[in-house]
Amino acid sequence: MECGNRSQITHFILVGLSYPPELRVPLFLFFLLIYLLTLCGNLLILLAVARERRLHKPMYWFLCHLSFLDMTVSSVVVPKVVAGFLSGGGAISFHGCVAQLFFFHFLGCTECFLYTVMAYDRFLAICKPLRYSVIMNRRACLCLAAGTWLGGSLHSLIETALTFRLPYGRDTQVGYIFCDIPAVLKLACGDTALNELVTFIDVGFVAMTCFLLILMSYVYIVSAILRIRSTEGRRRAFSTCVAHITVVVTYYVPLIFIYLRPGSQHPVDRVVGVFYTTVTPLLNPLIYTLRNKEMKAALHKLQARQVNSRNK
Repeated sequence: MECGNRSQITHFILVGLSYPPELRVPLFLFFLLIYLLTLCGNLLILLAVARERRLHKPMYWFLCHLSFLDMTVSSVVVPKVVAGFLSGGGAISFHGCVAQLFFFHFLGCTECFLYTVMAYDRFLAICKPLRYSVIMNRRACLCLAAGTWLGGSLHSLIETALTFRLPYGRDTQVGYIFCDIPAVLKLACGDTALNELVTFIDVGFVAMTCFLLILMSYVYIVSAILRIRSTEGRRRAFSTCVAHITVVVTYYVPLIFIYLRPGSQHPVDRVVGVFYTTVTPLLNPLIYTLRNKEMKAALHKLQARQVNSRNK
């Protein structure tokens, strides 16, 4: 492939979705609907937690961070996909591609760390209930949340710098719905062995490690729940944990599938990428609201307040 320097590459073409022309409008409406539902669902969680004092707990503090991350991750990817259906193409500027890759990995890695912190929070709440309020105090919550954001930003800076230090040639077609590392690296003219190794370690290995830490936490959590004498207590504890572990699985399985196989060119990768970036952020608010009585009660109260304000 003939190579050029960065200044010669002005744009990339996102060609991650192949579809007949007659499906352009239905797909546009479908992705737009998913995006709007994602924004509304996660925004409702933020409002419910902010308005309901009973939800001012560490668990819901971290859930608010998760909802904000889901909204922003979806906003990094889906609007460009929707615009592509309208224009009939998926052109993105070189600098736009850099920004999209940076913010996607910044937010995605932050979310990865956040799930681990949320599992730690549940471990303390169920396995160390007498010490929970002392350990998980306001300062600890702030530090843990800040650590996830800092870790995500450092990760993304490294990955983005390594990806775009390479020269790129005339082939500008990114075989993905957004600018992600595996898809962009396929267009590079230079040796990508270092990038693939760093991607495997910094993304895949970190994701796998976080996932295993979460599973380890839940081994202790389930063991502690089974020792609870009250049937109602066991049911409530399981309900909260099932919601979290379901969200974790829908997030980590596609993540590990994509980034532990950095050189893969299988078509199923595109399908997984669509699910990971568009569907998963929508599932989180649904799972947490359907499985959590406190959250459902807060949403009902928020709805009642809106109805009362309209009647006045």
